[in-house]
Amino acid sequence: MSEHTHVHKSHTTEYVIVFVALTLLTGLELAIPGLAVAYYLKAISLVGLAFGKAFIVAYFYMHLKEEKGWLKFIAALPILAVMFAVVLILESYFR
Repeated sequence: MSEHTHVHKSHTTEYVIVFVALTLLTGLELAIPGLAVAYYLKAISLVGLAFGKAFIVAYFYMHLKEEKGWLKFIAALPILAVMFAVVLILESYFR
């Protein structure tokens, strides 16, 4: 019988870095509404930051980085569906 040894790696440093990144992104989200730029730029920025934060949470805290490629693709399908819906909405808006 062979003995399997599994070395446990601490993720504490990684999680602290991710926490700091999410905190900075949240601070940026709070600052954007006060900027003197067009409304659509604010909206695009906030949606982009929300997608970025969702990606970080899924990738690190839901352990998608440790999954196989096909599972990452399946997890990305809803994002592709939203992008398709946005393109259709914009197309009908500018028609």
